[in-house]
Formats: sequence, structure tokens, C-alpha cells
Amino acid sequence: MAPHCDTMDGPVVSAAEMALEMEDVNYVLPFVPQTAENELIDAFDKTIAVRELSEDVGELADYWFFETTVRLHRKGEGKPYEGLKPGGLDWGPVISKAEKAIEEEDPKKVIDFLNEALYDEIQKRFQIAVSLKDYNVNDVYSARKYVNAMLDFVLYSHHLYKYMKQDDHK
Repeated sequence: MAPHCDTMDGPVVSAAEMALEMEDVNYVLPFVPQTAENELIDAFDKTIAVRELSEDVGELADYWFFETTVRLHRKGEGKPYEGLKPGGLDWGPVISKAEKAIEEEDPKKVIDFLNEALYDEIQKRFQIAVSLKDYNVNDVYSARKYVNAMLDFVLYSHHLYKYMKQDDHK
């Protein structure tokens, strides 16, 4: 999942906020793996029990619940939890386009954007490699520049393909 899952305005905290508002943990359970359900439910129950004691206690309890939820979510992704990040961070143009595509139920703008970005990146790496291809065999510095550029192009293409074809749907 996108790194914005650990931000205060990301989908995990938004779901956690909805769960607290509706007093229904099911709004946020899908964001954590099944193995973490009991821990999240326990945290939810504790948060609900104390959040009405005072405004300060409620804020602290809610924040603790957000941290717990994001930590469990990140653990489910196999990623380390590095704390909650503030909302409003710029994660680039893709996340907002992808989220809007889901809202509109149309991926065309995301596909077009990614196609253009992919074309530009592959073309750039390819042109660099080709421009360095005809080096003098006695010029080891130039040969290394070519090899690095050639490997960058080939491995970039390979890793991109592997990433596109991996099946993360669990």
C-alpha cells in the first residue's frame, strides 16, 4: 500500500476515525490482517471505554488507537511502523489520481498518466544506454558508464515488470 497509509489523513486513520465515530470496529478491521484482529478489537474497546472521560483523555485515546491501527496495518504489509505522519503531505500525483479513479469507478486517467510516465522513464534510460554504447574498448571509464547505463535500463525494465506482475491480492 501507498506510504500515505501512515498519515493522519490517510485511509487507515480515516477508517479508524469512522470506527470510533460510529462505535463500530468493523469500519477499520479490513485494514489489519486477520491475525491482528483481536489486538485491534482490544485497543478499540479500551479507547471507547475511556474517550468520554474528558476531551484530553479522548484525544490521547484516539491518537493511541490510530497509532495501534497503523502499526498493525504496517505489520500486515511486512513494513516497519515508523510513527504517524501528519496529514497534508505531498505523496506525488499518483495517489490522489488513484483514489479519485476508485471514487469515479474509472481508471483511465491513472492508466494514461502512468503510461506517459513509464514511456518517459524507459525512453530516458534507453537513450542514455544507447548514447554510451559505442565506447572505445580501451576506455574503461566510458565502458563502465555504458555498462551502468545498460544495466540500469535492463534491470529497471525487469524489476518494473516483476512488480507489475506480482500478485499481492491475499
